[in-house]
Amino acid sequence: MKKIFISLAVMGLLFNSCDSYLEEDVRSNVVAEDFYTTPEGFDALVNANYSLLSDIYGGDPWLFCAGTDMYSDGRDQAPEAINTYRGLGPGTNEVEDLYVNSYNAIQKANMGLYYADITEQTESIDNRIGELKYLRANSYFLLVQTYGGVGLVTDYISTPVLSFDRSSAEEVYSFIVSELNESLNLVNDGGYDGRVNKRAVQHLLSKVLLTRGYETFGASDDFAQAASLADAAIGGQSLTIPFEELWTPGNEMNAETIFSVQYSGSITSADPTELGHLQSYFFGSYLGGAEVAGDAPYRSYNLIATDYTIDLFTENDSRWDATFMVEIFDRYYDYYDESNHSDLEVVDYYAPKWKSSVQDSIAYVTKQPTATYHSYGNYGAGVVSSDRELITAKKFDDPTEPFSNGRSSTRDIILSRVGETYLIASEAYFKSGNTGSALERLNEVRNRAGVAPVDAIDIDMILDERGRELFGEYHRWFDLKRTGTLVERASMYNNIIDQSNFDGNNGEQKILRPIPQIAIDLNQNNDFPQNPAYN
Repeated sequence: MKKIFISLAVMGLLFNSCDSYLEEDVRSNVVAEDFYTTPEGFDALVNANYSLLSDIYGGDPWLFCAGTDMYSDGRDQAPEAINTYRGLGPGTNEVEDLYVNSYNAIQKANMGLYYADITEQTESIDNRIGELKYLRANSYFLLVQTYGGVGLVTDYISTPVLSFDRSSAEEVYSFIVSELNESLNLVNDGGYDGRVNKRAVQHLLSKVLLTRGYETFGASDDFAQAASLADAAIGGQSLTIPFEELWTPGNEMNAETIFSVQYSGSITSADPTELGHLQSYFFGSYLGGAEVAGDAPYRSYNLIATDYTIDLFTENDSRWDATFMVEIFDRYYDYYDESNHSDLEVVDYYAPKWKSSVQDSIAYVTKQPTATYHSYGNYGAGVVSSDRELITAKKFDDPTEPFSNGRSSTRDIILSRVGETYLIASEAYFKSGNTGSALERLNEVRNRAGVAPVDAIDIDMILDERGRELFGEYHRWFDLKRTGTLVERASMYNNIIDQSNFDGNNGEQKILRPIPQIAIDLNQNNDFPQNPAYN
């Protein structure tokens, strides 16, 4: 299937480095004017917009995952301010990347939309405009969820602009909804080939409206519209791909993928530790040093599943074995390279709670006498002293990546898929008062996992199901923020977070992240306000 890439040579032509989105190097305007007004040049510019998704999602996922109920420290620690909220402030380095990368993407989308009016008009031009509007809306959605109201920059900046106003969150949401509605009328209605299509827009717009519906300024029909759009994105498709197969390396472009960040080994080979991504690097314990290079992945030993996360799974839930490497073989990658596992030596086993009796442990050790037996309740996030002590996720394994702690994985990062669309629909129906439809959508997800349907629903049940279905998929902080459960659930289930850590200034809690100090300092508008908890 087609993937959207841009060569390193063209990227060098397209992008000039800048310290922030506030400044744009315009030395190549003459070349750009000639190149981008041709069909080939304009398509290259649109493709460059897709490549910026890797900047947003390809690095450390602290702002997506850390400081939640599901992930915490192993032997290594995530940045304390992000992970515990203690000391979180405008100078915290980790709050800058998402802000800067999102605005860089917005500026490139603005650039694309500017050239869309003056480039040679082709049959694909409307579709490309729709793609750019989706990508710009996605960046603003990340910003408004994370920082609240931000500066709305909708024009291509060709000369330095050093003063920006801060729009309200309500205004930003209105802009996002407007952009996505326009995109919905412009993009193609075909199958997913790496480009934005109607289904991708429906999925994102449904999530935007669901999120806005929780806000005080949300429209009265936001939840109902979100449910309708999610159903439209589902399009009657049942969840029939086994969960294990869904996450088989190389199967990222399966029928349930709606939108993803695209990677290719042929492109990243020029610098295999910088041009890939880090998703496979997290969510597991250290599996060995250079002596196992090529035999096992490098793991960061942080963003480890908490005991709460481990306890979410029940017997017969296929997502347990598909998410975690419950048995680690002597050569880790033999799990993928060998079709017959029966004769492979197990070196580590992590017993689930339904296999935690003394009889179960004796039976397993008798069968696998060389395996280190990790008993249930002793392999979740926490301070540890030995390798392999904590359970490791296999969901994002990339057997093709070099043994590296850099951005080396070339599997696509799945941003939206049908399984989540069902859960968006379930939550939207629940919030709109339609419990029956909410249960139907939730139970479709449970049915694929092989667990019994439920006959009652609340927001905690929805969040628990999202936890089982979407482990590691860069949604959790936004889920808790959206549903107003961040303080409660993070302090309840993450043993390094105390509820008082959320206390900020002026009686406000640290629900939003602070506007990065670098953005405040570069902005010559002295009336641009910081979020209240950080004043």
